[in-house]
Amino acid sequence: MNESELLELLDHARVATLATIRADGRVDLVPITFAFDEQVVVTAIDHKRKSTTELKRLDNISQFPEVTLLVDHYDDQDWNRLWWVRVRGRAKVHQTGSEYERALDLLADRYNQYAKTRPKGAAIIIDRTELTGWKA
Repeated sequence: MNESELLELLDHARVATLATIRADGRVDLVPITFAFDEQVVVTAIDHKRKSTTELKRLDNISQFPEVTLLVDHYDDQDWNRLWWVRVRGRAKVHQTGSEYERALDLLADRYNQYAKTRPKGAAIIIDRTELTGWKA
C-alpha cells in the first residue's frame, strides 16, 4: 500500500493504541484519540476524568521518545474488510507554544468534543519516521 492509501485508512479511524517504552524496558499501551497532517500525528491529555494529568506516557516519552501508534479495523463477519496501519516516530511533549496550539487545532478539527472543549493538558506530537500497513 502506498502512503496516501495508508493515510486514508488512518483518517477513517477514531481511536488508536499508543505504545511507549518504560524506564524498565517494558512497553505501555494506551488507547488515544489522535489527529494528523502530512508530517505528524498528535494527541493530547484532555478533560476526561483521570487520576492525574502527570501520566506515565509523558514520562516514558521524555526518557524514550521512540513510539509506535497502531490503528486497526476488524470485522468478524467479513475478513475482506480487515486492515491495520502502524506509525512509528519520535514523540515530544509540548505544554505551550505554536506546535502545541497546532496540535490542539488538528484535534479540534477532527473531534467535535475538542472543538467544544479544547484539551488543557500536554500535547504529544509524533514526527513520523515510518508508516506501514496492510489491508485484506
